[in-house]
Amino acid sequence: MSEFDIVDAAAVREGRATDAYFERTEAALSAAGRNPRVVAEVTADQFPDGEFEVFAGLGNAVELLAGRDVDVHAIPEGRLFDGGPVMRIEGPYLEFARLETSLLGFLSHASGMATAALDCRLAAPESSVLSFGARHVHPAMTAAVERSALVGGFDGFSHVAAGELIGREASGTMPHALAICFGRGEQEAAWRAYDEGVPADAPRIALCDTYSDEVDEVLRAVETLGDDLDGVRLDTTGSRRGDFRHIVREVQWELDARGRGDVDVYVSGGLGPADLRGLRDVVDGFGVGGYVSNADPVDFALDLVAVDGEPAAKRGKLSGAKSVYRTADGAHAVGLADRSGPEGAESLMEPVIRDGEVVAGDAFDLSAATERALADGEAVGYGSGE
Repeated sequence: MSEFDIVDAAAVREGRATDAYFERTEAALSAAGRNPRVVAEVTADQFPDGEFEVFAGLGNAVELLAGRDVDVHAIPEGRLFDGGPVMRIEGPYLEFARLETSLLGFLSHASGMATAALDCRLAAPESSVLSFGARHVHPAMTAAVERSALVGGFDGFSHVAAGELIGREASGTMPHALAICFGRGEQEAAWRAYDEGVPADAPRIALCDTYSDEVDEVLRAVETLGDDLDGVRLDTTGSRRGDFRHIVREVQWELDARGRGDVDVYVSGGLGPADLRGLRDVVDGFGVGGYVSNADPVDFALDLVAVDGEPAAKRGKLSGAKSVYRTADGAHAVGLADRSGPEGAESLMEPVIRDGEVVAGDAFDLSAATERALADGEAVGYGSGE
């Protein structure tokens, strides 16, 4: 048994992280001496329906398929889609049959979280938004959570080990536990300890709602840390929050009245896009947790659409290899790969693996993926109806 119930990378790469029926499929095809050359496609919806989602998880998918006798086309990470394939795999079926479970898991979970992140990003486009959701998932999933949040446009995240994997530095303030360790009425001691203990380049952001009224603690933090105070965070539990917007406006008013309008105000605690829209004009930044980390995965499926050069599909799925396009008016279009696309449309599919070799360019580069998500969100009017 592995530590912490973690299925290791070797099991994923070797295809042991699979559903049992793929092992049985391999056994049946091998016994029959059959291994057809197929085209398989990963799709969520067959036809465009106007409900766009963000494609993410491509880097892990490419890592899984690289070095195998396959060609792979995909839409680049960060692009928005609402129908048709996001990935096409061509090769002998037994080259990748048992990888389907892990492949879909990589894409489904990351795409769902990146879509939720874009919901929040566009709800408060001028605010700082950080991912605080790592605590809601198995530790093995934290890097996927934080990376997906960045794909969707978040400015940062909280998880240290995830940052080491992603190559970005984690951010954070202080927990209520720090104040509680010093005791009721000793919040000043906690703020001073934080100021003295953390690295000099870390922003001095005081948590100001542990024991008393938010305004009271904010003003005490200002008095304690003076000009060293960069910001305050309000993480008041929902059961005691009341009119949160009014609380934030009162805090801002009292800060301004004392000549400390330079102190930024951050809020966190069970926030989603509606909260961000309602607070974005009075708040400098947000910490968003469960809305992203607990997002529903995109319901991707992998289907065979051609066998030995002939179109094929199960009932309800569309046969034949397909391409997808972004039309001039921002719509999504799906067509057969051997036909011309809509006039003036941009083809979204591009090669990421050719004869087993990765040829992806920046198709899953994190910074490029974020830029694509924001640009595509604008192009298709994502979130404009909110």
